[in-house]
Amino acid sequence: MPHTKDDLPDALYSAAQVRGLDASLIAAGTPGFELMQRAARATWRALVRQWPTANELTVLAGHGNNAGDGYLVAVLAQRAGWQVRVLAVGDPKRLQGDAARAHAEALSENVIIQAWTDTELRGIVLDALLGTGLSGEVREPYASAIAAINASGLPVAAVDIPSGLCADTGRLLGVAVRADLTVTFIGLKLGLFTGDAADVVGELVFNDLHADPQLLESAAISARRLSAANLPRLAPRPPTSHKGKFGHVLLIGGDRGFGGAILLSAQSALRSGAGMVSVATRSEHVPAALARIPEAMVLGTSSANQLMGLLEKVSVLVVGPGLGQGAWGKSLLSAAANAPLPQVWDADALNMLAEEQVKLPADCIITPHPGEAARLLGISTAGVQADRPAAAHALSKKYTAVVILKGAGSLIASPDGRLAACHQGHPAMATAGLGDVLAGLVGALLAQGMNAFEAACLAVWLHANAGAQQGKSGRGLAASDLIPAIRQLLEEQAPCLK
Repeated sequence: MPHTKDDLPDALYSAAQVRGLDASLIAAGTPGFELMQRAARATWRALVRQWPTANELTVLAGHGNNAGDGYLVAVLAQRAGWQVRVLAVGDPKRLQGDAARAHAEALSENVIIQAWTDTELRGIVLDALLGTGLSGEVREPYASAIAAINASGLPVAAVDIPSGLCADTGRLLGVAVRADLTVTFIGLKLGLFTGDAADVVGELVFNDLHADPQLLESAAISARRLSAANLPRLAPRPPTSHKGKFGHVLLIGGDRGFGGAILLSAQSALRSGAGMVSVATRSEHVPAALARIPEAMVLGTSSANQLMGLLEKVSVLVVGPGLGQGAWGKSLLSAAANAPLPQVWDADALNMLAEEQVKLPADCIITPHPGEAARLLGISTAGVQADRPAAAHALSKKYTAVVILKGAGSLIASPDGRLAACHQGHPAMATAGLGDVLAGLVGALLAQGMNAFEAACLAVWLHANAGAQQGKSGRGLAASDLIPAIRQLLEEQAPCLK
């Protein structure tokens, strides 16, 4: 059964896990060649839907099962009357098993098969080069073939995964095919949803190849994809509700020159349903805070001592937006770290945590972007991006905290090993202040009684989808634009009234 990106399953697998599923299907009685034929038919149907007026196909084939799929798609296109060529980048003599059988079928159907030698590409280009088994950098002649595909300007479809994209991490392995359409099979690969994937996958279509649902449900997975259908939800509010039932969030930050960050967080927390919102910031920011958010209680704070009474009255802390790394910020962060409360640490709080100036308390959510994650782990930003799932798990284990690793394909990791992925969003979200909005949103969900992992998952999904919604207007998105959209989406997902 085909699926598009809006109705995909939520289970995400590693390449090895999908190979295990494939082997299990074969062991249960479905021949491997039958699975290959099903994959080819699914790809062919997707091609025709995507480009209904096309009549020419160029297949670039390697020497594995991915190539076998490509040869069988070529057969289907030939039978439909298309002009078809297969350009063999890998030597067809190296094909084995089902892939060799697919090559033989293409020959029997008189499909034109030529060795690729920088041959001109025409029509729809089908990438059947490398598949999910690739782990090291792309080597020649495949690197040159991928470069030719990307330079062709032609419509491109990828079989299972764009060649050169790591199925486990979403990292580009040197170079990768930039597909307009990717048709993937049996189980969704985690690498299709994070890292560099958004730049190369294009429209994603999934087909389970009629796999036994019980087999899929019983298999180990790497992560869950966040979708509207599987989100945690806030309960409706009873008619007798009052502000004391929905938490009191204290937001700490806004050193001199950074007052806007903590106000964005506070406004986000208020509009996301927190019962009460307090802000501890520099005294000079108090007038602006009261003018912008009159519903908040604002404490002009010059030292941590002034926080002590307030810390006894609140239920959740959000620490870090605009905090700075000077003496003022350090003293306030130290006070927060000693408070026995659920907390969200963001921005400069994470930078001081990385410098081991303070210890993270229990029941925390940390929200690093890749640069902050790199400092927390003591590695490079490139190292984080090379394996985002591993980095998220490592952070969660190191700090015994729920981790939101921000960036394209945000990941949420729990100390118990769970991992969630959010592929929604929009390039217009590449602007300052969005992390401040997310931190306030997470704090508000914690205040309303969600556990840390659920609050992080729901917050990331709301934030990403609000950005996608507002991003439709294009460049110039401001962080505050997300706040009313988040409120609307939250009401759609979890209505305040039954």
